Order: sequence, then C-alpha cells, then structure tokens
Amino acid sequence: MKDLKRRMEGALENLAVEFQGLRTGRASTDLLTPIHVDAYGASMPLNQVASIAAPEPRMLSVTVWDNSMVKAVEKAIRESDLGLNPMTEGNVMRIPLPELNEERRTELTRVAGKYAEQARIAIRNIRRDGMDTLKRQEKDGEIGQDELHRGQDDIQKLTDEYVAKVDTSLADKEKDIMQV
Repeated sequence: MKDLKRRMEGALENLAVEFQGLRTGRASTDLLTPIHVDAYGASMPLNQVASIAAPEPRMLSVTVWDNSMVKAVEKAIRESDLGLNPMTEGNVMRIPLPELNEERRTELTRVAGKYAEQARIAIRNIRRDGMDTLKRQEKDGEIGQDELHRGQDDIQKLTDEYVAKVDTSLADKEKDIMQV
C-alpha cells in the first residue's frame, strides 16, 4: 500500500509540474518547464540548455548557452502548445506573453483537462498493478480471500482519493486560467 500511495503521489506531483507550464496571464519561468529541446541527439528539458528569466510581468527571457542550439530552442518553443512566439537576438530570446483572450483561455483549460486525464490514467494503472499483485498473492496462497477483498477495497479507496485530488487540482487550475 505504501508503494502504491508513493506512486500515486508521484502522478499527482507530475500533474502539478505540467500545470505550472500553463500560463495564467503573468510571466513565470515555470511556463517553459514542460518544453523539451532536441539537443545533442536527445530530448532535453529547456532549462538544461538555457537559463530562463522573467524580467517583466509580460515578458520571458531565454538565454541559450550554446549558440548552435539557438534554432532548436526557438523551434521547441514555437511548437509547444503554449502559443508563444520568441524573438531571437543572438543567443537571447525575448518571449512576449500576449494578453489571454477568451478563446485562448478555453484552449488552455482543454490542455489542463488532458493533463488531468493523463494523471487519472496513471493512477488507474497503479491501481491495476496493485490489484494484480493481490490476486497473484491470493493465487500463491500468501493471503486468503478475506485479505484479498479487504486489500482490493483499500486500493479502490486510495484510488478514489487520488482521483479526487486530481479533480480538485484541475478545478483550481481552470479557475486560475479563466480569471481575468
């Protein structure tokens, strides 16, 4: 149970990290956290090839450390579903954050919904692993049917608890995005 709880907590933490990448109208360096760049033959997080700063409330600044990576970083930012358009000057990119209109806010809530659904799927997969383990233990004679049913009930309660946390987190993020 402790392992299942730890893994579900990890799914919830991952969701929080992905939510940080959805903007709510003010510049935050966390906005670019989910972006990965094809660098040196691998996909790397943006913060491993550049430094990110928020010099103004509506502006982000990305300083790429290796000049040969500037085009790849610019491409990764443009192709992210954040709707950002970087302006490159040498190895520094300025990324103005446009005012969020109603259509863009709705689109961001849909993206948040996708992230939440991925977290729910991860939690349900963890539940399935736990149920399979219990069934295997019962089949091998390590536990009886009573322990099997009690364990299944406990796992289901834990799953429901974490899915509710995902739903709460999603509702908070949607409220934050839709707030003008």
